[in-house]
Amino acid sequence: MIRFLKSLVLLPVAAVVVLLAVANRQPVPLSFDPFNPDAPVFSVNLPLYVILFGAVALGIVVGGIFTWLGQGRTRASARHHQREATRYERELDRLRPYAPDAPGQTYPGTSVPVRTALPAPR
Repeated sequence: MIRFLKSLVLLPVAAVVVLLAVANRQPVPLSFDPFNPDAPVFSVNLPLYVILFGAVALGIVVGGIFTWLGQGRTRASARHHQREATRYERELDRLRPYAPDAPGQTYPGTSVPVRTALPAPR
């Protein structure tokens, strides 16, 4: 179902992209000199669709970088919780010898589960 919905959205988008590329094949000057527009120091002639697609790609990369930087606090929190879980697992392994022999162990002749307390602190 998800694959069908993706196709339903992406096919029209792909059609628009192809139409944009076909309709804008004329080369246009791209200048990186804002102070001398008549005789720029660095200028290149590219088809308009290449400039547009390049700008979109640059926006995706810059947006991805800022998103990654913005999630730093979340990643740090996840690392903290992972260390805490590892510490609790080690404590569980240390205390396991004090637990009943088998999970679900019952008193002989009954269905009452055996419950044991941890040893008293020293």
